[in-house]
Amino acid sequence: MFTLLPGSSKILPREYRAAAERLFPPGGFPIEKGPNLKAVGTFAEVLGIAEDYKKLWDVHSAGNSSGDYLDQFQNNLDLLIQKTWVEKAEEIRKENLLDKVEPFVALIERRDYLRALDEWGSILEELAYLLFGAQSQKEDFAEYIIRIDDRMGLFWWYGGQIKGAREAPWVRTADPALLYALLIVGISYLTDF
Repeated sequence: MFTLLPGSSKILPREYRAAAERLFPPGGFPIEKGPNLKAVGTFAEVLGIAEDYKKLWDVHSAGNSSGDYLDQFQNNLDLLIQKTWVEKAEEIRKENLLDKVEPFVALIERRDYLRALDEWGSILEELAYLLFGAQSQKEDFAEYIIRIDDRMGLFWWYGGQIKGAREAPWVRTADPALLYALLIVGISYLTDF
């Protein structure tokens, strides 16, 4: 059976839609309540990154540093940004984005997940612009990407939700473990992008 992702005319497998709606419901959350850890893990499974997500989660749960994986993520993201072709006038955007990656990783290493989540939304927005141009600024961006690839579309939908979550009341009172989980979904996806 297939159903639609909220706001999309593209048919998606029911499991994708269900995982997306459990992570960030279409009507939003009650004022002080955000997603739960189980919903984040299920979304990671749907994105095809469950193994990497679980590794990072286990390292965090054990109180250890995820430095090696974060180094791999940073290297891959730097390479992705550097290899992105843009018009000469937009080279400054690339440079500005490259300058944000190392401080973002440092926030995660310091376990400052609230500030890292703020930065993550900004990084994903800029990365989407570099990869997809002005289309990334349109309201139907996730639908556009879903037409290209379901999982990639879900990832960029997640990016839009992260950007919106930065302003949600539940974020300021959320358990740091939840914020970390939301971050490592995207980190896991982009490490192997």
